[in-house]
Amino acid sequence: MLKYFLEILDYLAILPNIGKFKIINPNGVCMDPLLKQKYETRAAIMKALAHPSRLLMIEELEKGPRCVCELQQLVGADMSTVSKHLLVMKNAGLVYDVKQGTTVYYHLRVQCVLDFIECVDRVIEHNVAQQMQVAQCCTRVVKQ
Repeated sequence: MLKYFLEILDYLAILPNIGKFKIINPNGVCMDPLLKQKYETRAAIMKALAHPSRLLMIEELEKGPRCVCELQQLVGADMSTVSKHLLVMKNAGLVYDVKQGTTVYYHLRVQCVLDFIECVDRVIEHNVAQQMQVAQCCTRVVKQ
């Protein structure tokens, strides 16, 4: 699943001049410009996901198109803030909009982004399980 998401990111390398980072490998050699752009593009898309409101909107768009007003109610923020979040996601290629009359509906561009979110959830579950093991160990030590 994550493999398909990363493949999509490879194709989205059309984003304009994402950053001015100089990526250097451990030997002190600059990274190949195309490879650099690939990682910068991936980072930009992940950055566009890196907000709780945006993640909530992405999961809601899985159910189908939503207008800005519906997403505003879901997130509980003002229209301007929700519009800015949607613009960030649109610029990253995560969503697209369709205007119907005076209403703009947002759609999820690629479903595989949800697989990435599921992967993040599995990382969280793994981390919690590890913390529970540590907590159980510490509880046994204190009881003795």
